Amino acid sequence: MNDATVCDAIGVALGGFFSCQAVGPRTRVRTPFLLPDGDGIDVYVRGQDRDLVVSDLGETVRWLRMQMVSDRRTKRQEVLLQDACLTHGLELFRGMLLARCQRPEELAATVLRVAQGCMRVADLWYTLRFRSSESLSDEVADLLTDRKVAFDRRQALPGRSSRVWWPDFHTRTEKASALVCVLSTGSRAAAKGRVNDVVAAWHDLSHLRLGPSAMRFVSLVDDTLDVWGDEDLRLVSEGLSTLALWSKPDEFIDLLAVTGSAHP
Repeated sequence: MNDATVCDAIGVALGGFFSCQAVGPRTRVRTPFLLPDGDGIDVYVRGQDRDLVVSDLGETVRWLRMQMVSDRRTKRQEVLLQDACLTHGLELFRGMLLARCQRPEELAATVLRVAQGCMRVADLWYTLRFRSSESLSDEVADLLTDRKVAFDRRQALPGRSSRVWWPDFHTRTEKASALVCVLSTGSRAAAKGRVNDVVAAWHDLSHLRLGPSAMRFVSLVDDTLDVWGDEDLRLVSEGLSTLALWSKPDEFIDLLAVTGSAHP
């Protein structure tokens, strides 16, 4: 199948919304589909007759990685990525989304399937931008497990006012114990409420910072979302807790092993 035949097959089946152009040994197909930032999705066809491969050449996964602070995808994101591939019948090979086409008459459908899979994978971006505190807590739990830090989730602790609080994590290392509250939201308005809740919790649990079993208080902020003001960070940190940033997981893990309850 030469470039002209590839374009003819796609043009007949998919009309003028798709356009083709020879690019080296491949045929680039420009689709009407878009990434979340408005860039177009292109797929590439290579091969002959009954041995055609349609691929995005890794552009979708590369784009998604560029939107992330961490170089590693979370376990949840990996599951969603594999689910997208399974749904659209795609292979994930060295970052490329690809599908094989053994019959020329199925080429247009295969191109459409790969393009739809690219959209589905790119939409994982929304799990980064609009994730809730609960979903980030799952990622924190994965990190603690990977780094072999023992922890309890949402352990009930009575405050000085007799109100019961549930910090997101109670961690234990050989040297120290810590309480961790996770701050994550996609809304500036909700950010204020979350900050107020954490500040109230740290004040009411302040007796746990005293004595031989004193615990460190850590406020873990999801700084991949631009919703936190400087005053928010000062409120949760000054005299109350140690501030940790989710974009710096190594520093967060190291902080959990620091002895003492002093805060900056």
